[in-house]
This record gives sequence, structure tokens and C-alpha cells, in this order.
Amino acid sequence: MQGSTPVTPEDRQNEYGEPWRPQQMIEENPVEISDEAVEALLPKLDEIQSTMWSMYHQYHKHHWLVEGPQFRDLHLFFEEHYTELHKYIDRIAERITALGGIPTCAPTNQSALSHVTHEPEGTYRLRDMLKHDLRAEATLSSLVRDTIDVALEHGDHGTKRQLEKVLTKAEDRAHHIDHFLGEDSLELSLDAEVSTEEVPAEAKTAHA
Repeated sequence: MQGSTPVTPEDRQNEYGEPWRPQQMIEENPVEISDEAVEALLPKLDEIQSTMWSMYHQYHKHHWLVEGPQFRDLHLFFEEHYTELHKYIDRIAERITALGGIPTCAPTNQSALSHVTHEPEGTYRLRDMLKHDLRAEATLSSLVRDTIDVALEHGDHGTKRQLEKVLTKAEDRAHHIDHFLGEDSLELSLDAEVSTEEVPAEAKTAHA
């Protein structure tokens, strides 16, 4: 059985036709943010919302696949995080449109712009999941801080305020993940489980 022929960007263009307004076309914004500020901020805001989409999908994956004695807590923990991310993705995308831009929407294009690489397919151990998410939150926080500086440089206090909310939430999520990774919780309990499994049956009988 032959595989299907890959669809090229040209094929999609032929199928859907030319957009009424291409992404490269920037409209004048109604809030009198300078063209210079818009030119500096739009690409960075688009990278932020694309990065957040990668994180949204990774948190969703972890929500689906988490197992173990803390399943319920972490299942809800991951759900809370991807729900919060979705809320702020919307705010950043709306800010892009308020500045006259068009946010990148196709998942493959978002992935190319994202500063976070989604972990490979398959299930990882819980601590690895959390470490991947913690690293992603640190990356997002750094990116947002840099963009806040750009917004301040150009006097765009509206964008600055939205980004500060994103930053505060990202730092809060990172703080909570760090607590889950505390040495007196998951690590010790998992090490204890492994140690018990490795004890020979004879030794267990001797201690009974």
C-alpha cells in the first residue's frame, strides 16, 4: 500500500486560495503605538504565544498520561496549568491583533517559532515530566522578561502590563513544580519503592 503524498505549502495555497489579508500586512493600530514599537514587539509576542502553545500541549499530554499514587493531585495540577496557559495565550494573541498584527495560528508554524521544544512522544517518568515543564517555564519567563524590556523601551505600557501578568503566572507555576520536585516527596518515595523491589525475597522473609 502506497503512502499518501505529502501536502506542500503550495498545495494548501491552491486549496484555500489567497488570504484576504496576508500575515505580513500590518494594520494601523487604534491606540497610537508607534510603527517602530509595533515592528519590534509583534515578532516577540508571536514567539511568546507560540511558546505557550507548545507548553499547553505538553501539559495536556502530562495530564493524560500521569500515573502513580499522586495521580489525582497531579492530573488536576496539569489541568490547572494548561487551562491557565490557554487563558493567557488568548490575551497575548489579542494584543497582537490590537497592535495590527496577525498571530501565527497553524500548529506547525507555531512549533517553528516556539522557544520550547515539545518532549518526544511516549510516556516519561513523573519526575522527568515535571523537570521538562519546569525547564519550559524558565524559558518562557526569560523570553517574557526580555519582551517587557522592549515594551518599556518603546513606551508600550499596555503590552508591558499584559506581559507582566504572563510572567507572574509562569513564575508561580515554576515555583509550584519545584515544590513537587522536593527531595522529601516524590524522589524519596520513588527511591523507597525501587529499594523495596530490589530487596531479595529471602531478605524480606528474614525481616518478617
